[in-house]
Amino acid sequence: MTSMVLDVRQVHAKYGKREVLSGVSLQVPAGEWFCLLGPNGVGKSTLLRCISGALTPSSGDLLIAGHSAISDPLAAKQRLGYACAPEQLPGLLTGRQCLEVYAQAKGLRDISADVLALARELRFEGYFDSFVDTYSLGTRQKLCILLALLGEPTLIVLDEAFNGLDPASALQVKHHLQHRLTDGRCAVLLATHSLDIVEHYADKAALLIDGRIVREWSETEIAAFRVQGDSAMETALAQAAS
Repeated sequence: MTSMVLDVRQVHAKYGKREVLSGVSLQVPAGEWFCLLGPNGVGKSTLLRCISGALTPSSGDLLIAGHSAISDPLAAKQRLGYACAPEQLPGLLTGRQCLEVYAQAKGLRDISADVLALARELRFEGYFDSFVDTYSLGTRQKLCILLALLGEPTLIVLDEAFNGLDPASALQVKHHLQHRLTDGRCAVLLATHSLDIVEHYADKAALLIDGRIVREWSETEIAAFRVQGDSAMETALAQAAS
């Protein structure tokens, strides 16, 4: 694994004539949990769609484990685990069928053992053979996360993936991600509004405002926020956004 798992280089992206990303750059090395913060509508999901290959930037480049998502998308996607939005899941498939299709797309003969173990911990096994369109939001969210973890991805990308999860399930997922990070198996990029996740789990964080990264916080700064108390990160975020 190359040490720099994600390298976003001066990415611009548009919807029609409206520019949503205006020269975004960031780097995420192996073993790092990076949180992307920002209000609704500032471009967080757009950046994640560019990383996933669902949207092509108007300029710039994105490298996943050294492979360009633009010029070498197949190699980049082979190293990516991207949790789609719950509403994008195929409602007429069962959870098991979704996992099997994703596993085959990743070149796996079977569903990964560690993903099956996490499914048991999340009490998802009882939903394996139910159709996705019968799932609650939380159950869909669990499936999205399980799909993203198949095939030992080098980069795991999550967009508000803890929304709808019960506290016990959210904690199980966080611990699972931390285990992968500690082993140096991947990097995690999470777009979130939750400052609690930033304060307790992130190694680094960045604030995206109007398509630009306006502030980044280092591991040392985030560690200081943990010592200072619950309002420290909130104050820093408000100051950076003003």
